[in-house]
Amino acid sequence: MNDDDAVLAEHAQAVRQMFERIPFNLVLGIELDEISAERVIMHLSMKDELIGNFVHGILHGGVIASLLDVAGGAMAMVGAMDKHRHLHAPERAAQLARLGTIDLRIDYLRPGRGQRFTATAMLLRSGNKVAVVRSELHNEKGTLVAVGTGTYLCG
Repeated sequence: MNDDDAVLAEHAQAVRQMFERIPFNLVLGIELDEISAERVIMHLSMKDELIGNFVHGILHGGVIASLLDVAGGAMAMVGAMDKHRHLHAPERAAQLARLGTIDLRIDYLRPGRGQRFTATAMLLRSGNKVAVVRSELHNEKGTLVAVGTGTYLCG
């Protein structure tokens, strides 16, 4: 394992630990699948509590937005950790403690039909203060349900 791989593994572990401490993520049932410098992938399984349209059994739009936001925030954190890698751990942690969503745009393309929904987030830009992330949500059949673009405060 080279130095870059070791740093990425450290960043991934930090993101995973932060993710697992957020009660809302646990309530929704979001699970992390992959954390890399290129993307973050997470999913949730459909359950009755997440239905927005009870007649058709469709995933609630707020759950869709939340999943895309959580994935985007995790990706922004990966980018911010890399940007702040020159800082000592306590300073880096202080910077990352400020991470939050500034703006989020969701385009709902299709109803949220399915049993498993996967969000994939990719970093578009990571600056000293702000990161921009693009996220997509697919169901288990690979159908694109929604896309989102989020701007995150990260420094």
